[in-house]
Parts: sequence; C-alpha cells; structure tokens
Amino acid sequence: MKKVFKWAANVVMTVFLMGCPLGVWSQHKEVCIALHGGAGNISKEEITEAEQKAYCEKMEEALKAGHQVLTKGGSSVEAVETAIRVLEDSPLFNAGKGAVYTADGTIELDASVMCGKSLKAGAVAGVTNIRNPISAAVRVMTQTAHVMLIGKGAEAFAAAQKLDTVSQEYFYTEKRWQQYLNRKEKGEIITDDKQVVFGTVGVVAMDMEGNLAAGTSTGGMSYKKHGRVGDSPIIGAGTYADNRYGAVSCTGHGEFFIRNVVAYDIIALKAYKGWPVQKAARYVINDKLKKLNAEGGVICIDNKGRITAAFNTSAMFRGYINKKGEMKTEIF
Repeated sequence: MKKVFKWAANVVMTVFLMGCPLGVWSQHKEVCIALHGGAGNISKEEITEAEQKAYCEKMEEALKAGHQVLTKGGSSVEAVETAIRVLEDSPLFNAGKGAVYTADGTIELDASVMCGKSLKAGAVAGVTNIRNPISAAVRVMTQTAHVMLIGKGAEAFAAAQKLDTVSQEYFYTEKRWQQYLNRKEKGEIITDDKQVVFGTVGVVAMDMEGNLAAGTSTGGMSYKKHGRVGDSPIIGAGTYADNRYGAVSCTGHGEFFIRNVVAYDIIALKAYKGWPVQKAARYVINDKLKKLNAEGGVICIDNKGRITAAFNTSAMFRGYINKKGEMKTEIF
C-alpha cells in the first residue's frame, strides 16, 4: 500500500513540476479539424483530374496548417483562422483571392467566426479591400464589443487593426472574370431558381482543451446584387459553435440558410432533442432544405470531436484530420 501511495505522490509531483495542474492534465483531449470548400451540382467530367488534385492539395495544406496550430497548443479559433486564410489566399475557392464578382463587376466579401467556449462571435460583410476577411472577423470578436461590422466601417476597422488591405485588382482571377462576363452578356439575374453555391470555405476545430470554434468566408453568390449578404457572416445561419454541443460551418444557397438558421438549427436539435450532430445535420440538409429545393452542405464537429459532413448536392469539397491524426479530402 505504501508503494501505491508513493507512486501516486510521484505522479502528482511530476505533473506539478511540468507546470500543469493535475485537473488540466486530466482534461487534455486530442485535437481535430475539418473544412469545406463549397458545394454544388457538378460532375466529375466538369473538373479535370489535375484540377481535382489541385483542390485536394490546397485543402490538405489548409488542414495541416490549422492542425499544426492545434498540436502546438493553439486555440481552436486560431486554428480556424489559420486554415481559412490558406483557402482565402488561393484562387481556387470563392473566398478572398478567388471570389466571384457582383452584377456591378466588383468584389464584396463576407466572413464570420464563433468561439464555442465564450459564445462570442465576430463578422464582417460587404468588404472590398480586406485580404483576409476571416482575420477581420476574429478582430471584431476579440477587439470590439460588437458582432458584425459592414462595408466602409469594417474596412476602416481592419486598417486600424493593421490587417492587410489590397486593391480590387488583387482579387482578380481570369476564371471568375470570364464567369462574370458570361453572365453579364446573358443578362442573368440571380433568383431563388438560379442557385450558385460553389466555393464558400469554412472550418471547424477542437483544441487540446476541448474548445470548439467555427468560421466561414465567402465571396457570396455569383452575379449578386451590390450589397447582397448571404448566410456566411450571419451567426446562426452560416456559422455556429457551442462547446456543449458542437460547431458548424455552412455552404449553400444563403437565402435559404438564413431563413432556416441552419447552423443553429443543427446545434438546437442536439441541445433540445438530444440528437447526435450527424443525425441533426443530415435531417436539416437532406430533409428540411431539400424539400425547399435549397442546395448546400455543412461540416460539423460535436463536443466529443466526432466529425460529420452532410450535403444534398452532387459534390462538396471537404476534408478533415481526425483525433487519430488521420487526414482525408474528398470532392464527390
């Protein structure tokens, strides 16, 4: 018995000397992260093998960047921001560098983030010169008493925070510009029946302390009206996180995601009905939204670190690194 007590005392002393209280040590959890790069009805024939490889490699880069933050003891919010910045800096996705054009031929960006521990959130909408809108959203959450800043006010705040600002030319990509010109030539107007949901990015993560976070960033709907804002920067519609239940990031036809507060709806089904997040996500996306002819998808992590993706389109760019450290990316 004395040997047992001596062993236990040595364990406690070792933990103490390492600078980690025993309670914190026992609460240590494995980390995990998941992302999406948009959803849409596209076939394998529409994307070459080389393009598929490029998308998967960029998603892997983002996952690894965010995961590295987590394994080094960084917070889930930091991991979400880091991973999304990789995607925003890529011309492949409809966020940051690869954003689509409005009907006026301009770029307008939206982003949001939410911390599952504090339930604090930050967002920006309709910004035109912030290189990484997700970083501006994080600053709104951490440096102000507000949740959302828009337009010129958000841009002035970003400049005051010394975030990278750029000209509209920075966001130019030939692919997106040609898409804009084609729509302009046809005189296409976005309606509920003209759904363009491809390319929004989002990340959910769990850190070593078990804290959750979610973030979403987008260039919005292609050929949208000037000033249109979708679900991505709206807490509860496109982004939500609560340590007690889970974290969600959405991509899809934003108007429907706003009307159905999709991100929060998934969390609420777990909170009020006790549904697993996987069941809740599939119900909201494949039942509720499908009945409304609304397209899109979500990625989720529940409070145990279980990762889920649900979508009602033919494809959703997605990937994860789970608690075991296993990485996977998929498109179809």
